[in-house]
Amino acid sequence: MGEPAAAAKASTDSLRQSRRQLTRDGMAIAAYALPVGLVFGLTALQAHYSLLDVLANSMIALAGGAQFTAAGLVKDDASWLAIAGVVALVNARHLLYSAAVAPYTGVRSRRERAVMAHFLTDETFALSLAHFRRIGRFDRRGYWIAAMAIFVPWTIGSGFGYVVAGAVDTGKLGLDVAFPAAMAGLSLGMVSGRRDVAAALGAVAVAVPVGLLAGTSVGLVGGAVLGPVFGLAVKASPGEESGAPETPEPSAEAGLP
Repeated sequence: MGEPAAAAKASTDSLRQSRRQLTRDGMAIAAYALPVGLVFGLTALQAHYSLLDVLANSMIALAGGAQFTAAGLVKDDASWLAIAGVVALVNARHLLYSAAVAPYTGVRSRRERAVMAHFLTDETFALSLAHFRRIGRFDRRGYWIAAMAIFVPWTIGSGFGYVVAGAVDTGKLGLDVAFPAAMAGLSLGMVSGRRDVAAALGAVAVAVPVGLLAGTSVGLVGGAVLGPVFGLAVKASPGEESGAPETPEPSAEAGLP
């Protein structure tokens, strides 16, 4: 077997192995997305949403933390302007997510990136970026495995939670901690250098006190925005930065459909 053929086989094997890992991680995400979606359905019922409102939130808004925040504000009779402003603030972290995946998605068409952006949740970002880093390139199928791992169970759980109403005691089941616990586990797997560690610790250092003073949502946004600043202030580990930006391989070489 010649060198090009051997390299192609190694690349294909690496892609398949990473997809299997992605699928296993995605199943873990789905296992908690369903009950947390159920909790959102219960929350939405308390905010006097209709079932159509709940499904539209999960399919069109598709932003777990922002959906909970909006439901709480609706329940408290906040103005629509206030709701829109707070939701925009909570979702500001997605600007950073987009920048992080841009080296892998930059060669895709604008239309494809626009559709992908709609499904770029916290979980989709964590799963897909870890996958892209493992294989060193973009993988369309991998991205949609990551996206559907949260979209499908979250939407089903939201609708089911609304329908069953108060049949589940979320406090006793501890579902309120499932969301942050799962994301923390994913984030730890992505820390690979001094800058990552500094960004993570900086985000925690900001989020905890700000959250205690101004509320959980504000703390999370503050940590997400200021955490990377701490990372940039630290000298990169050897090999943490490459001299040239990563360039995704053509779809045929990446084993894409």
